[in-house]
Amino acid sequence: MALTISNMTTMYDKNESDAFFDQLINVIGNPPDLIYQTFALSADVQGCYLFIETLVDKNKIDNNVLRFFSEAQMFDGLENGLNLVENLKNTIPIVATTTTYDLDSCVQGLLEGKCLFSIPGADEVLLFDVAHFPHRAVAEAKTETTVQGPNEAFNEHLTTNLGLLRKRIQSSNFRVEQMKLGTSTESRVLLSYMQDLAPTEVVNECRNRIRAIETDSILDSTYIVEWIADKTFIPFPLIMKTERPDVTVSHILEGRVAILVDGSPIALIGPVTFFQYFKSPEDYFQRADVATFMLWIRFLAYLMAIFVPALYIAVTLYQQALIPPMLLVSLSAQREGVPFPSYVEAFLMTGIFEVLREAGLRMPRIAGQAISIVGALVLGEAAVQAGFVSAAMVIVVAVTAITSFVAPYYNFGLSQRFLMYAYMILAGFMGLYGILCGVLFTIVHLVSLKSFGVPFMAPVAPTFLSDWKDTLIRVPRSRMKTYPRMNHTKRKKR
Repeated sequence: MALTISNMTTMYDKNESDAFFDQLINVIGNPPDLIYQTFALSADVQGCYLFIETLVDKNKIDNNVLRFFSEAQMFDGLENGLNLVENLKNTIPIVATTTTYDLDSCVQGLLEGKCLFSIPGADEVLLFDVAHFPHRAVAEAKTETTVQGPNEAFNEHLTTNLGLLRKRIQSSNFRVEQMKLGTSTESRVLLSYMQDLAPTEVVNECRNRIRAIETDSILDSTYIVEWIADKTFIPFPLIMKTERPDVTVSHILEGRVAILVDGSPIALIGPVTFFQYFKSPEDYFQRADVATFMLWIRFLAYLMAIFVPALYIAVTLYQQALIPPMLLVSLSAQREGVPFPSYVEAFLMTGIFEVLREAGLRMPRIAGQAISIVGALVLGEAAVQAGFVSAAMVIVVAVTAITSFVAPYYNFGLSQRFLMYAYMILAGFMGLYGILCGVLFTIVHLVSLKSFGVPFMAPVAPTFLSDWKDTLIRVPRSRMKTYPRMNHTKRKKR
């Protein structure tokens, strides 16, 4: 009968283990999923296995290890442990490494999903790579949807994510460096880039920032953003987050670096600029003129989401002369009986919408969308009928809400919400003059930011006219013959 886990596996029995295994089990804590098994390799040689069953693929152990032992005749006549470890390492059709009876190495191997094999009398133990961590399959992107182009998205399995990148980049210049972070989690972090494109100083800076992280746990790629970003307490994200492999590859092929973390479906991209957040993956899957038109629609929607409530507050409170007479009469009629000034209306309605948006995200997916839509309609209509707000304010908040969803990247969309409230406060105190002061302050702040040494407002400030072909407009791919100058890539021509 072939050896299998089902007919050989027994729970750990302390009496069957030597002092080393006693110590090894005690360090791990003797969990219920720790499996210990022994069997005879030959008449004179007995082997034993130790593994954590929730971290391994039992089929690999059955098909590549135990079945091999039951069929092989290479062990007959061998003395106990004599050259047997090296024989097994070179013969068994599965990746295996050897290590001495070092407690730390063996514990780490077991926690990484390896199967420890020991022979009494041998100076080394074998660690078979049979890891199998639970993870979901590759699915469609949820936060970066497109009509055309690939729909694959990263999942929480680091090996799968790296495979999605290698499927698209089949070049010997593609480099992947692995680091481990977190004293408790020992999370694997991958730094990927093109050796012949990515600037050496950017790669070194990114590598040094990652290695300088000292923490006990890294559960997601977003954990390390605050450690490696140039600045954190600002509304604008200086590191791009994406769940799409095609977007990640496109940035790598332009000389940027990508960071993947085991257990996270989000890749980090750097350096990044302000204008790259307006690009959608779909821009490169359709004609250049259509892509340019949609790009400017996103610019306009971003500005509307920020300034529409502030402008409404400013002109209704301070600059009524700027409103056409007929519209002013209509607004005055609507506001008759409303007990609050326009800035209180704006904060009230936008605050309610933020609550509805958050409720729609946190509620079950089946009911979330319906409740958020019905809630917005019912509350808006009821507020107008009750005289708490004017109908014009409901329109302003609705326009702001719709335009806030146009941003292709969710974390960048959050910045416009912060700016919207900041400009509403300025408009409530100083009208259009306050908005103008806020705009000047925002521009100065933006041009002062850098992402891994690259100016955040490039290629506009500083100006790289050759890079405008893929920033403010999108020219046909046939005319993109050079790499972006702002990235300072090692090669200039594609």
